[in-house]
Amino acid sequence: MTSSGLAAATARGVRITDQSLTVELSDGRSVSVPLGWYPRLVHGRPAERRRWEIIGAGIGIHWPDLDEDISVEGLLLGERSGESAESLRRWRASRQRPANKRLQPTARR
Repeated sequence: MTSSGLAAATARGVRITDQSLTVELSDGRSVSVPLGWYPRLVHGRPAERRRWEIIGAGIGIHWPDLDEDISVEGLLLGERSGESAESLRRWRASRQRPANKRLQPTARR
């Protein structure tokens, strides 16, 4: 049992559609939530959504291209993304910049 009292299920697989995120769990359950709960997934391109990895021996899922992490415990508790509107706005703006303009250090002279 985890500290929240939830069964210690871990992620085994992920399916994403334009409407939902479904996580297959090690105990045979599937948890499906609206994709809209996770704005970075909503705004991600399909190829970015498909590139995920299981982290922490299955306690969560990470999308490296979207800098998104979702825990199995959070899914089981029905928790949506806790990202602020301002943080999401900055993230979306950073994706608008050409790759060669993103956060490059300025040269010192």
